[in-house]
Amino acid sequence: MRSTTRRTLTTGIVGGAILALAVPAMASAHVSVTPDALAAGEHGVLTFSFAHGCDGSPTTALTIMMPDGLASVAPTMDSDWTIGIERGADGLVDTVTYTAVAPVPTDLRGAVSMSVGLDESTPATLAFPVIQTCAEGSTEWTQLAEDGEDPHDLESPAPVVTVGAAGEEHAAHTDDTSDESTAADATAPDVLPTVLGASGLVAGVAALVVSVLAFRRRA
Repeated sequence: MRSTTRRTLTTGIVGGAILALAVPAMASAHVSVTPDALAAGEHGVLTFSFAHGCDGSPTTALTIMMPDGLASVAPTMDSDWTIGIERGADGLVDTVTYTAVAPVPTDLRGAVSMSVGLDESTPATLAFPVIQTCAEGSTEWTQLAEDGEDPHDLESPAPVVTVGAAGEEHAAHTDDTSDESTAADATAPDVLPTVLGASGLVAGVAALVVSVLAFRRRA
């Protein structure tokens, strides 16, 4: 009875450990974008990264679809990837396909990047659907969260960039700088009392020396 109980307990512990390791791995299995926030009207470099293949198969290509609201797109040249660009009827970049010179193993991180330009009318969110092609099979990262839905609950979420108001980041930076200056002023030591105190100490020592010399002379 005890042996059976021990085997059951051991199996439960091992199974729980495997599940604990598997859940973070599944949760991290997606294509991510950094930075995930930009301000309207500015330019930025977006990096799309992944650290897995398709059910263990190495990645051979990433096809990234551009959302409406981008004023410009310029893929970054990289010796590890060849780049294919498709444009829409308006001449703007519609899709960018990065094909790996050598397949990216499932246990290594891969990344591609592009420069994007936003205008004042860019929507509040930019979704970039991605098709990850592997040596065997493919994965479509195209799901978008509905209102009130947690994106982390999606099985195949598309990378999303949040767009803030024009000048928002600059204003925040200015506020941070002002706060830092105020904090520095508040914590900076007041030099004047220190100087006056040191001067008083020197004067006191000098008076003591004079008194000692005068006493010796009288003696």
